[in-house]
Amino acid sequence: MEPEERSLAGLFMSFQSPVEIPGVNNIDFLQMAYNARRRQLGEPELGPIEFYAYIYPKLELVNMKTDFLNRNVNEGFSGGEKKRNEILQLAVLGADLAILDEIDSGLDVDALRDVAQAVNGILTSKNSVLMITHYRRLLEFIKPAFIHIMDDGRIVKTGDASIAQILEEGGYKAISDV
Repeated sequence: MEPEERSLAGLFMSFQSPVEIPGVNNIDFLQMAYNARRRQLGEPELGPIEFYAYIYPKLELVNMKTDFLNRNVNEGFSGGEKKRNEILQLAVLGADLAILDEIDSGLDVDALRDVAQAVNGILTSKNSVLMITHYRRLLEFIKPAFIHIMDDGRIVKTGDASIAQILEEGGYKAISDV
């Protein structure tokens, strides 16, 4: 599926290195994407004032200031700002399934905590998040229901959070021994 088709179907994908979109500010991008999803669901679009009321609590969720809305999408953003912006997009779009590729990559501890808190705030019984990470530190803030260990493109082990500790301490060999 094309990216816009995936989005309309309720799938959200974040990337390790989010792209910059020069000339497109965040508020316009988010409102257009949000209203496209609403149209897909047969719901009425929100005008600018209603959308601002909708998005404001989402900014608080990801610890972003309102001036980010007037900046071009990811243009000149730090790594932490890009990750927060991606999670803001997820919060606004309300995806059914989110695939988060290394949302912890390049984040300092404060940004990691903010991003994790926002992901935890987005999770409901009606949506799912698949996180891809190479580091256990993210799991200190987001408690997964399941962990899947991949090796060479295949899931080789599934379990609870204790598997991440085993992997970190003993590498892939330790996982195959469990």
